Amino acid sequence: MRAFRLLFLALAGSLVSGCGERAQLPVSAGIGPDPVLPEPRSTLIPTVQIADVVGWRGDATPRAAAGLEVVAFARDLEHPRWLYVLPDGGVLVAESDTPPRPEASRGLRGWIASLLMGKAGSGGRSADRITLLRDRDADGVADERRVFLHGLKSPIGMALIGDTFFVANTDGVVRFPYAAGADRIEAEGVPVAALPAGDLNWHWTKSLTVGPDGEKLYAGVGSNSNVGENGMAVEEGRAAVWEIDPEAGTARMFARGLRNPVGIDVEPVSRRIWVAVNERDELGSDLVPDYMTALVEGGFYGWPYSYFGDHVDERVRPQRPDLVAEALVPDYALGAHTASLGLAFAEPHAPLAPLYAEGAFVGQHGSWNREPPSGYKVIFVPFAEGRPAGAPLDVLDGFLDEEGNARGRPVGVALDHRRGLLVADDVGDTVWRVRAAPHPGGRE
Repeated sequence: MRAFRLLFLALAGSLVSGCGERAQLPVSAGIGPDPVLPEPRSTLIPTVQIADVVGWRGDATPRAAAGLEVVAFARDLEHPRWLYVLPDGGVLVAESDTPPRPEASRGLRGWIASLLMGKAGSGGRSADRITLLRDRDADGVADERRVFLHGLKSPIGMALIGDTFFVANTDGVVRFPYAAGADRIEAEGVPVAALPAGDLNWHWTKSLTVGPDGEKLYAGVGSNSNVGENGMAVEEGRAAVWEIDPEAGTARMFARGLRNPVGIDVEPVSRRIWVAVNERDELGSDLVPDYMTALVEGGFYGWPYSYFGDHVDERVRPQRPDLVAEALVPDYALGAHTASLGLAFAEPHAPLAPLYAEGAFVGQHGSWNREPPSGYKVIFVPFAEGRPAGAPLDVLDGFLDEEGNARGRPVGVALDHRRGLLVADDVGDTVWRVRAAPHPGGRE
């Protein structure tokens, strides 16, 4: 009943657009290793501030930071969410959207949720494919486009180990034979490990990376609710990162209590697995910051009972003080409601530019529940000796226009083999490429 009331009021809030609760702190207060965590703010109408989607008009592009430039690597894609760069330089794009979820769309609650999702530019028919892009003439723009794989199930994560290509569908990881330089895979996928899905499947994306040993896979699985309001039975195996041994065909939970772990990558200095996590909603515009953190094997990170260590969420019933006592504090906050999804570590031997030689690029998809909005940009968090070391730098912004409409929303990020940063923009149906601005007369 409580969830029904909140969703109904959220719809009312979207109609009055901007009335009610508003952030009291700048986004920067919720960024860094020691973010400001004010008291939760409970309001009659939950904050709903969704940017209308207008797309990119003409030759408009996002705005790159000083010393960088951005071009459209490929346009007119279908909801491009995630990226993977093959050893031969080919760029794979997972064109994917919400899978069928009959339980999630049932009744007034589901209807309201689908309205909000549609307003944010999601919830359409999923292309269910991976597209291959190639830039043969090295001008920074793809000149070849082919369907690499099709008939998938809302795919997101991609990984390659030797001659085996792995895809994380919404319901599990499958493998395909891969030949170096291939432009297409025709073989049927073979299941490797099932991942939680089902008829509710609220956080449906399943991310994937190869672990530091080069043999195991790590998959991010989001929760089935905001803070367990659908009952903890439907959260079995969720809000976690799973370790998968593709040779043995086994899987085990590696870390848990992570509300929605999406971006996942191995930090190149420490060789530790880091993950970007979307935190909970409805505690006000200043709570709770999203974060990125190095995973501790067997670690518990609080969800749904607490956040940032022992900050108890009083909405959750029953309480679990035993779990709160063991909750780990994340390494680095990324700002409240920024929807930090993409995560890719810089390549120190081939940086985008000297300023970005060590650290993490983060794609911030943008808020739908903060006034004023947060996110809608790509940032770089500097690292030193394998740890965050300073305030983030804006790399790419301008995804909101002057009226607050969404031209695009950045999601997955990846580094290519020519010192470029690729950014998937699912609302703008574009993959952008950022590079250091060349000197006059110079070449990439």
